Amino acid sequence: MIKAIQVTGTQRIEESTVRSYLVVKPGDAFDPDRIDQSLKALFATGLFADITMQRSGDVLTVNVVENPIINRIAFEGNHHLEEKDLSKEVQLRARVVYTRTKVQNDVQRLLELYRRSGRFAATVEPKIIQLDQNRVDLVFEINEGSRTGVGRITFVGNHRFDDSRLREELQTKESRWYRFLSSDDSYDPDRLNYDRDLLRRFYLAHGYADFRVISAVAELAPDRSEFYITFTIDEGERYKFGKVGIVSKLKDLDVDKLQELVTTEEGDWYNAKDVEDTIAKLTTGAGDQQFAFVDIKPNIVRHREELTLDVNYEIDEGPRVYVERIDINGNLRTLDKVIRREFQLAEGDPFNASRLARSQQRLKDLNYFDKVDVTTVPGSTPDRTVIQVNVAEKSTGEVSVGAGYSTTDGVLGNFAIREHDFLGRGQNLELSISASQKTQQYNISFSDPYFLDRNLTAGVDLFRIIRNNENTSSYYVRSTGGNLHLGYPLSDHLTQTWTYSMVDTSITNIDTSASVYIQEEEGARLVSSVGQELAYDRRDSKLDPSEGYIVRLSTDAAGAGGSTRYARGRLSAAYYYPVADQWIASLSGEAGGMHGLGQRVHVSDRFFLGGDNFRGFQTGGIGPRDTTTRDALGGRYMAHGTADLAFPLGLPAEFGVTGHAFTDAGTLWSADEVAIAGNPIADDSHIRLSSGVGVGWKSPMGPIRVDLAYPILKQSYDRKELFRFSFGTRF
Repeated sequence: MIKAIQVTGTQRIEESTVRSYLVVKPGDAFDPDRIDQSLKALFATGLFADITMQRSGDVLTVNVVENPIINRIAFEGNHHLEEKDLSKEVQLRARVVYTRTKVQNDVQRLLELYRRSGRFAATVEPKIIQLDQNRVDLVFEINEGSRTGVGRITFVGNHRFDDSRLREELQTKESRWYRFLSSDDSYDPDRLNYDRDLLRRFYLAHGYADFRVISAVAELAPDRSEFYITFTIDEGERYKFGKVGIVSKLKDLDVDKLQELVTTEEGDWYNAKDVEDTIAKLTTGAGDQQFAFVDIKPNIVRHREELTLDVNYEIDEGPRVYVERIDINGNLRTLDKVIRREFQLAEGDPFNASRLARSQQRLKDLNYFDKVDVTTVPGSTPDRTVIQVNVAEKSTGEVSVGAGYSTTDGVLGNFAIREHDFLGRGQNLELSISASQKTQQYNISFSDPYFLDRNLTAGVDLFRIIRNNENTSSYYVRSTGGNLHLGYPLSDHLTQTWTYSMVDTSITNIDTSASVYIQEEEGARLVSSVGQELAYDRRDSKLDPSEGYIVRLSTDAAGAGGSTRYARGRLSAAYYYPVADQWIASLSGEAGGMHGLGQRVHVSDRFFLGGDNFRGFQTGGIGPRDTTTRDALGGRYMAHGTADLAFPLGLPAEFGVTGHAFTDAGTLWSADEVAIAGNPIADDSHIRLSSGVGVGWKSPMGPIRVDLAYPILKQSYDRKELFRFSFGTRF
């Protein structure tokens, strides 16, 4: 029988605390099982490094060795990850009891953090420094190692597309010296899962409906320096669309009206994205017919012998659910209304999954947030749902400094400050200054994409431009002014923008040997004009189009005040067509004309062709010209067009290097001048034609373009330019 329990070795911990964890007490028998339970209970507290229990006659002696208290935690050897990021990962803190188990858990967390940053060779060694009063300093000694790159990416089972083509579709890249600005060539397990989905989308967009990724294996090299990734895939057969139809279970739904919304056509190669786009359009079309609750599913029937897929869009009534409310979280600076106006759903509206998905994409397109998560949770009643929007804001301010060179302007540089989300209202504010050997420009602009909380884009621009035209027309032009603009959508693809401009233009520094027609332009004048532009845009991308077309019609008239009066109009169009994979053909053209209202059209208001808009000729190199002084006078009528074929040069797509073969054609005529004796004017509407090749590079520091063009059709007074080089950089 236990007559007494003696506790030894305690320093900070009270003896009563030790006794409270024991399952035996004085008066109990010496039961080995219960003593063992007491031992385990004390170890489970994590307070002790060692515990022994001994029997001395009728006395049970419990001897404990307390775990030390952590005085402070330090990190050594970390260079690529900051201490604040490492501290967030460890669970141990100062004034917390030190245990080996907790330390090892923190070591694993730190290693996982380094793995997520692409450093699988990192090691973490915990060291303790003994202090008085049973305290320790805990130091994590870190050897970060080099970033673990991707040495090789290979594919097994691919027959239609080779390895290099498939690698271009992946976000993960093979390690190369030129990828020093990117982290995509480091191994990331999450990115690897995303790559599996990218491969699936790519094959489904090319007709391979049975495609699947059998496995994606990443093997670490023995020296832990790099990974070897192998995708094993099954391409399956390539399918075309078979019969395409709409089956509706809704009594009064007009299917004939919906039929024109179907973009998938029989005989085309199967494309999963086209199916998704059709479902979105059918959902909107049904909503226009007052069917707010619809569920559209594609019923796909495979005919493996014919390699066709019949697609029936089955329209059924969806559950009657309404939006109870929209909760927005995470926007510390951006106002709620900026987020809500991008939603195509509002409180009280019938819930529509397609519109919700488009709303989420619209939020992402704002480029205000690092993360946009839109989810739904049940509302207060079964027919109500709550939309939860969680965003993580990112910096929307931008400071840029630029430098470069172009054939037109020579050495150039610029400085710009821009805020995309001014005061959290989604407005744009920009201040920019640019200067070159021939041009100086100062600009302040402000725009609001939702003026008066409506779907109106309004803005104001103030500018001053000083341009040296000595090489083309022997004068300087200084323009100071501003414009107001207001734009609005007329449909999903058609927009209209109105602009009012007031510009004070002055022609100075005219060379004494300049054309008499240029000398007549000397002085200042005020141009007050009103204009509009209609744009119908069906391109797949506004920045880098590969398919679709755009048509613009712009008109403007000067004379609402000021000293200049004219009417001007332009019509332009561009069409893009993918000839083959990464081969994009395009046709673009523009025609314009202007007429003076009670006065002749001034030289600075006329059209000019050459340089960037007509390769093979200098800036202002074609069109009306004083044959004595060779000064360009510009023209009142112009037309020009370009046929271009963009093609890969065998380099990785991420390089952004593209080859071009092009042909430019055009004409410019009618200088609106009365010839003066001794100063004849060369002015005719003969067609000019040039052809050439070029290379473009979307470099990390800005665009670079080199063109070689040879004039095929020209006039004797035109100014040629065989080589054209432009370079710009931002950093």
